[in-house]
Amino acid sequence: MIRWSESGHERSAPWRSVLGAPPPARVVVADDRTRAATAYRLACEGTALLWRGDFHNARQLLAAMGRRGKPAAPGSGFHRYRQARAQRARVLGMLLIPYDADHVVPLRRAPDVRQACAAVHGPHAPPAVGPLRELLGLIGAQEWRVKGVHVPALGARIHPHYGVFSPVRGEYVDLVARAPLPGDRLAFDVGTGTGVLAAVLARRGVRRVVATDLDPRAVACASDNLARLGLAGRVEVMETDLFPPGRAPLIVCNPPWLPAKPVTPLDHAVYDPGGRMLRGFLDGLAEHLEPGGEGWLVLSDLAEHLGLRSRAELLAAFERAGLRVAGRLDVTPRHRRPGDPDDPLHAARAAEVTSLWRLRR
Repeated sequence: MIRWSESGHERSAPWRSVLGAPPPARVVVADDRTRAATAYRLACEGTALLWRGDFHNARQLLAAMGRRGKPAAPGSGFHRYRQARAQRARVLGMLLIPYDADHVVPLRRAPDVRQACAAVHGPHAPPAVGPLRELLGLIGAQEWRVKGVHVPALGARIHPHYGVFSPVRGEYVDLVARAPLPGDRLAFDVGTGTGVLAAVLARRGVRRVVATDLDPRAVACASDNLARLGLAGRVEVMETDLFPPGRAPLIVCNPPWLPAKPVTPLDHAVYDPGGRMLRGFLDGLAEHLEPGGEGWLVLSDLAEHLGLRSRAELLAAFERAGLRVAGRLDVTPRHRRPGDPDDPLHAARAAEVTSLWRLRR
């Protein structure tokens, strides 16, 4: 619950945050007369602003607050970059909006957000208060879910659900689409996410694919995408940690790239605390591979350029797990960020290479 004073009365409402943000201790009412400088100062001091004005004006105020935040400087390093992002997220999360029952936003010119909210919270919900920034994220995620992301390697679209990483970086998908298959009978896709790599393997002719993920949202997302593609009969999706039971001649994994703590649901696709998933995949790979089989580790070397993991440490992890490198395919990123000199991580992004490591027992 959060509590505030309004029109001489003490009020309260349930707190809603899909990202798990704590409810603010101090709340004041704001409207169309509130200036960006005032809103930003209050937010930095830890005071949230409950919006009572026009919805579009709230979006403009949020954008103005974002422009006042000081980003990390180019070359400032990974940890300062993350600190700056976290501080910016906390400040912008202080602009709140009310919800009536069943996800109706009672503000002037507010859009119909019921479908976007229902996809995450369920169709029915009591009145609540939550960050505007999170609602805009839900709206954007719903648009991506409806529109989908075209994947050239599939010749089709993948529809990401909220909290499941979208395959917008297609280079890692292309690696799986062109690596030589060690066989076409069975493959495991560990940490399937949207199911895109399982779909690519099935489209390449693998007769049976078992796709796993620990996140129920990813399991639902992958199942939905595989059904859309007509591949549900050839790909089984399981909610489990890492490997399914048994062995396979091909096991594919695209783990999070950076050994750091995730903050938001989407961060889990990029940040792997302590390298847990990478270590678990490597340590369990040999016992789940059939004789002569291959494990495909699809991994960016961005962590190496950021000083978070060395190439020697990665190769040593292969050796400890009883694995040898049978080959490697490399590709450079195609997105715009490596060419942006104002990006705080520009030097690391400009040098980044994504590799598909072919590992054998």
